[in-house]
Amino acid sequence: GCQAAKSFIRYGASPRGAQTLVLGGRVRALLNERMHVSIADIRAVALPAMRHRIGLTFDAEAEGLSSDDVIARVLNEVTEVEGRVAAELSH
Repeated sequence: GCQAAKSFIRYGASPRGAQTLVLGGRVRALLNERMHVSIADIRAVALPAMRHRIGLTFDAEAEGLSSDDVIARVLNEVTEVEGRVAAELSH
């Protein structure tokens, strides 16, 4: 699992938050003249789409972390998983 999410997020985004993330990714793809959404599109809209939708734990607040900090950590952990999966698929 995602350690940053487990340690620092008290409650996550609602289904509407996920819909906003997908819609933002679609808009970004269209603005870049593409008909498909890439992971890069989702990453680009993650902070503005999610920063106000998550609740931080006391541990996150005690460490002085903002929602943006925690989202960035989650995205970094997701990148590691993607890289590992991509490497496994290429063999």
